[in-house]
Amino acid sequence: MSVQEFAELVTWHDLVDIVLVAILFYNLLLLIRGTRAVQMVTGMFLAAGVYYLARLGKLVTVSTIVEKFLIFLPFAIIVLFQHEIRRALANFGRQPFFRANRQKLQASHNDAVLAAATLASRRIGALIVFERREGLRNYAENGIPLDALVSFDLLINIFAPDTPLHDGAVIVQGERIAAAACFLPLSTDPELSKELGSRHRAALGISEETDALAVVVSEENGKISLAVGGKLLRDLDAKRLRGHLQELLVEAAESAPAGRVKEAP
Repeated sequence: MSVQEFAELVTWHDLVDIVLVAILFYNLLLLIRGTRAVQMVTGMFLAAGVYYLARLGKLVTVSTIVEKFLIFLPFAIIVLFQHEIRRALANFGRQPFFRANRQKLQASHNDAVLAAATLASRRIGALIVFERREGLRNYAENGIPLDALVSFDLLINIFAPDTPLHDGAVIVQGERIAAAACFLPLSTDPELSKELGSRHRAALGISEETDALAVVVSEENGKISLAVGGKLLRDLDAKRLRGHLQELLVEAAESAPAGRVKEAP
């Protein structure tokens, strides 16, 4: 087939169509990469392969059973991938040209890191959640509204033992504390270690439901952890925590995929 014949068969509409479909599938693969959704997709492809082989081999019973299963596949996809679908829709609706004030964000993050390190040295439990692209208004509304600038002194006082705001999480939006004493969804991952308490499970839960970051200070051992993308980075010092916050909240606020973490220097 000559180039001219190919050009007559394939129009620019076809090329645009192919490119858009390729981009869509590429982003879907990025969305499920490194999650349990990959195993589910593999199982669906295996079921489709079994159905094809059953039809090819004229296995009526097997093909009928698999065919009935495939009828309910769209509903199964919605149930199994509800978190991924919600995150994808949130990413589509975000504002890609938004740029936060870098210096103010860095100052507020430094105060948060210093407060976490101080609380860890005193073995005082704390949970600080940083909003990213997906809004946390629903979770902030079930707490005590503050709308105050992030500061070291305020965070220390919030998490001081035997105070009304000690229990629950602090939600940070930009450079301001939106609310304190907020209740978060607990992770239901059956593979989590039994030694993780409710704060760590809440941190993992909010990072599974949204793209937020959650800093946890353990009151049992005084160690700092960071929950992101449903994963927990444990035993962080102030330098590594600051590096992660700098990367995920300032430098890569609109470009890096949610949940991708590099080691801080």
